[in-house]
Amino acid sequence: MATKEPLLKVEHLSKEFPAESGMLMSRFAKKVSAVNDVSFEIYPGETLGLVGESGCGKSTTGRSIMRLTRPTAGHVYFEGRDVAKMSHKELKSLRREMQFIFQDPYASLNPRMTIGEIISEPLQIHGDGRTASERNKYVRELLDVVGLNPEHINRYPHEFSGGQRQRIGIARAFALHPKLIICDEPVSALDVSIQAQVLNLLKDLQKQFGTAYLFIAHDLSVVQHISDRVAVMYLGKIVELSDWKTLYAEPQHPYTQSLLSAAPIPDPDIQKSRSRIILAGDPPSPIDPPSGCRFHTRCPIAQGVCSEQQPEFREVEPGHFCACHFAAPFPIKESSIEL
Repeated sequence: MATKEPLLKVEHLSKEFPAESGMLMSRFAKKVSAVNDVSFEIYPGETLGLVGESGCGKSTTGRSIMRLTRPTAGHVYFEGRDVAKMSHKELKSLRREMQFIFQDPYASLNPRMTIGEIISEPLQIHGDGRTASERNKYVRELLDVVGLNPEHINRYPHEFSGGQRQRIGIARAFALHPKLIICDEPVSALDVSIQAQVLNLLKDLQKQFGTAYLFIAHDLSVVQHISDRVAVMYLGKIVELSDWKTLYAEPQHPYTQSLLSAAPIPDPDIQKSRSRIILAGDPPSPIDPPSGCRFHTRCPIAQGVCSEQQPEFREVEPGHFCACHFAAPFPIKESSIEL
């Protein structure tokens, strides 16, 4: 994978939102730092999982990459072209190659359109050149590929379950055979049994079409199931990035270790013997983030340098990056764990 050119390259991406709204808002008003100096790469055909707790900036990162929201700073290169500087015309051509799967299958589909119209809409917008009958045949083929009955092409979204609606959203995203799909928590609103079906479908489609994924989630078991590499995000920053096996076997950031300790294991005997790492307090406000390392206010191993100096996001092992002054395998020792 290292010999390939990255399909997507994100460099020092930041996104701020005004903390106040209204006509009288001054340029000195406080801002919410949703994403702060985020960098990573995605290679053709791979899946990068982006994981973290709610409000850490995962979805904003995905939307900034797609230019659904304009980044405040940084660069997003897709096949060498800077997305942040593209005109509306260039963005339209880009979105043939980059699509989005939304979190809520109930809100992301137009209730006034049939599923045939929903799936064929990207084809019409981008002028694929098919006739109406050819487009109808192609949509039926897509429905079959995602596990839905092609005969239901004229039904409306309300006639389908949540899992079926998400399959419709997946068919729409794949209609143009994009090179990259940003999956924004695509299974979090679904039952666990349906989650597995949708994840397996995404993996099968990736093998069939060679599509790359940025897979955003807060569930570590879901990310482990589908990802080649995993990036862990905390309060707008990526704190650790590695291939999933290394990250799960030897986390080097205390936040990653605490997340993994909270993830349930199916074996009840192992689950009983595990110790949870309970973090102190609540996540700080992104309006006024802590100085130095943003995690130091909740970190069991924090020292003076952590509040004074921001840790460098550095390579601690080949292909394994971490932003911690005391990065080491399982940095929180047994004595620091609260039961």
